[in-house]
Amino acid sequence: MASRPLDSRNRRTGIIALLAAVAMLGMGYAAVPLYRLFCQVTGFGGTTQRATDGQAASAAEIARSAGTRTISVRFDANTTRDVPWDFRPLQVTDTVAIGERDMAVFVAKNNSDVPVTGSATFNVTPVQTGAYFNKIQCFCFTEQTLQPGQEVRMPVIYYVDPKILDDENARDVEQITLSYTFHKLEKQGS
Repeated sequence: MASRPLDSRNRRTGIIALLAAVAMLGMGYAAVPLYRLFCQVTGFGGTTQRATDGQAASAAEIARSAGTRTISVRFDANTTRDVPWDFRPLQVTDTVAIGERDMAVFVAKNNSDVPVTGSATFNVTPVQTGAYFNKIQCFCFTEQTLQPGQEVRMPVIYYVDPKILDDENARDVEQITLSYTFHKLEKQGS
């Protein structure tokens, strides 16, 4: 008779442990998208912000009313070892007016004899400027497939938010580096 309550407690403990394990597994899968969302919202770790044309126009208006200050933007392009592409910016540095839209162009060429699909990750340094670097349009928002020997030009339309001038940790920055790294994506079903 004493074994029935013991069996019941063991079963309950086992179910609780199983539920805890499933919950931890779920949190493990949710961690990456939640961290990405956190970085995109806060600019943490040099993550740039996505902006609309309307936000860019507002920033430009603010910058014009506050007076124009410029900042140097350096462009960096990399690929992982499994991406057989030449990938580079057309212009390595550019001086831009804070708050004004500008465009950088990157060139990618597939040097292999097969189509290659890649996705670009990006960041901005110094990291405290990530919250103020806004991209309106970017090749990094979508996957890129290059056919054998194909060369493409990929624009990035961006601006540096004038609010950077109000941040004591970022206002004296003279150069921002925007860096991209292409990673190979395996096609679904292949």
